[in-house]
Amino acid sequence: MSHDSPAPARRSSTGLWVAIIVILLPAVIIPLWVPLYDKSDPTLWGFPFFYWFQFALILMSAVLTVVAYLISLVADRRRRGEGR
Repeated sequence: MSHDSPAPARRSSTGLWVAIIVILLPAVIIPLWVPLYDKSDPTLWGFPFFYWFQFALILMSAVLTVVAYLISLVADRRRRGEGR
């Protein structure tokens, strides 16, 4: 006679991982949406919109990645706490 182990409890950090995915989605989707930035006006310090918008996307992606990383540290800490 075998004893069936109960289904594993859903981890509370799953919601954090979903939040990480949602936070990182704009960094992937916005650069793929070319008609959004395929223009030259308005200019910023003489640079066409295309160039300074791309630079802003790089900065935005870096900030979102740092936020996602910090949230992943919290999720990992929660997972380790539940494993005890």
